[in-house]
Amino acid sequence: MNTSILIGLLIPFIGTSLGSACVFFMRKELGPKVQKALTGFAGGVMVAASIWSLIIPAMEQSASLGKLSFLPSVAGFWLGILFLLILDTVIPHLHMFAEKAEGPASRLRKTTMMVLAVTLHNIPEGMAVGVVYAGLLSGNSSITAGGALALALGIAIQNFPEGAIISMPLCAEEGRKGKAFFYGVLSGAVEPAGAFLTIVAAGLLVPAMPYFLSFAAGAMIYVVVEELIPEMSSGEHSNVGVVMFSLGFTLMMALDVALG
Repeated sequence: MNTSILIGLLIPFIGTSLGSACVFFMRKELGPKVQKALTGFAGGVMVAASIWSLIIPAMEQSASLGKLSFLPSVAGFWLGILFLLILDTVIPHLHMFAEKAEGPASRLRKTTMMVLAVTLHNIPEGMAVGVVYAGLLSGNSSITAGGALALALGIAIQNFPEGAIISMPLCAEEGRKGKAFFYGVLSGAVEPAGAFLTIVAAGLLVPAMPYFLSFAAGAMIYVVVEELIPEMSSGEHSNVGVVMFSLGFTLMMALDVALG
């Protein structure tokens, strides 16, 4: 694995870590309106990345199937949805603004379950970056180095506010900046790990690349619909979330087209 690909895999994790470091520079917890705005932005980036960086390349790679070129994308997409649905069911976690935890009954602390929620969110992002770089390594013509970098940068940009969203409330609750920063970084560590494992798996099954690409897209869309949209729309100021969702969507779309 060359240096440029290794850096690409680490870029999203760096984004989360830098966002988590905000705990050392910001005195107050992020307000609900700001959190909704940042959550909406993250959702927009993920939806655009799912379409331009994952689903469209998956269909292009299945073009030989003619009018049935959508089948691998549909199958992979649903596998991604089901994969996240299973994780969402078996892992106890607590979403932002929620009072009741999801998943099996657990005695885990609130802070731990909040970190698990963000970790679940980060799993498909790591997979998405990994599968795109796996396609690049395989010499797939529909995936360019610029397109892979655009996806990594887009996810890193939306990971920055996510890191702050997880570390700032933890600091307010625990009163320890170092611990809050550590948990924020830990929640993002799953991304490079997931990306590397996905590269290994996809590298062994290059003909199944369309399925891997759409699998990652399905997993990310699950997170957006199940977690991010409800969080950005709850209570007042839901219009802020919608505007920021649109901004994130157009930014990711522009990055993918400009760099791809």
